[in-house]
Amino acid sequence: MSTKDYVEKDYYKVLGVPKDATTAEIKKTYRKLAREFHPDANKGDVKAEDRFKDISEAYDVLSDDKRRKEYDEARSLFGSGGYRPGGPGGGNYSFDFGDLFNSSPSGGGGGIGDVFGGLFNRGGRQAQPRRGADVETEVTLSFEEAVDGATVPLRMTSQAPCRSCSGTGAKAGTTPRVCPTCVGAGTVSRGQGAFALSEPCRDCKGRGMLVDDPCTVCHGSGRASSARTMQVRIPAGVQHDQRIRLKGKGAQGERGGQPGDLYVTVHVDPHPVFGRKGDNLTVTVPVSFPEAALGGTIEVPTLNGPSVKLRLPAGSANGLTLRARGKGATRKDGTRGDLLVTVEVVVPQHVTGDALTALEQYREATASDDPRAALFRAAEGA
Repeated sequence: MSTKDYVEKDYYKVLGVPKDATTAEIKKTYRKLAREFHPDANKGDVKAEDRFKDISEAYDVLSDDKRRKEYDEARSLFGSGGYRPGGPGGGNYSFDFGDLFNSSPSGGGGGIGDVFGGLFNRGGRQAQPRRGADVETEVTLSFEEAVDGATVPLRMTSQAPCRSCSGTGAKAGTTPRVCPTCVGAGTVSRGQGAFALSEPCRDCKGRGMLVDDPCTVCHGSGRASSARTMQVRIPAGVQHDQRIRLKGKGAQGERGGQPGDLYVTVHVDPHPVFGRKGDNLTVTVPVSFPEAALGGTIEVPTLNGPSVKLRLPAGSANGLTLRARGKGATRKDGTRGDLLVTVEVVVPQHVTGDALTALEQYREATASDDPRAALFRAAEGA
């Protein structure tokens, strides 16, 4: 549909609302009419289908404040369908409204229709900037680097403007021409009732230009593979298999468009001693039976720092967890999590000499304390 057709249509009349109707009133009226004339409710009724298309088209314009303003302004200038210089009685000639949109006074085309070329999102004469593509890469860090953060070099291959043709896609000495399908916009619009779908032009692949004599390096695409190495800061506290987004570090844009983003998937090598649970680090510390029974002070290693001493309560059971505050992984706010210390009571495999004698005496002294008595009482009670 031409711009002329858009301006000549009275969308307010189509919906049956006054020109000063509010957005809410327009929406309410549209919903009522859409239910009444929807094709599903009027199967086989061609007139109802056409009516549904008309009200959807009207709502598409009037529900958008910007497009409604442009529509009202255009109709106030050219909505009468013709123009007579000087007003009534001002002359005996007139010209057709469509001439305004079809040609310039010189006959070279592109008359006043170009002024409203952007009306209703119908595209302009120049392709819009295109954002660069996002780039995916991976990096493997040591356990310590993941906890404290690290700056690592990343070598990436992405698409960039071809150096041979400076991104035009045309062979040296030639220039591309404007795509006649999208008129250089790179996109075409298809109306679907109340919706307008914009998609890349199929003829020029969204570039807005056509190349008759392509560059021998990029074969007319204007893009070529570019390898580069950049230093990337991986934040402290990153988790294994976490995906990090680095804004603006992806492929370069076209026609002044913004660069894409870089997505880095981080893999973390395991540590032989420490583990990870969120912002906390974990470690298992073996203790002897006398230490667990009598209690005492035990020394515990930390990651990239001096060891700490923790108080082990008397009668500590196997699997007890102690906490060393502030000795864990670095958080986003710069603070650190904790170190969770799991106690593992070590049972000697071979006991001889004085140790054997002492254990036998201990067994005799505690013979009346059967640790399984409560188990049997519970079983009998059940």
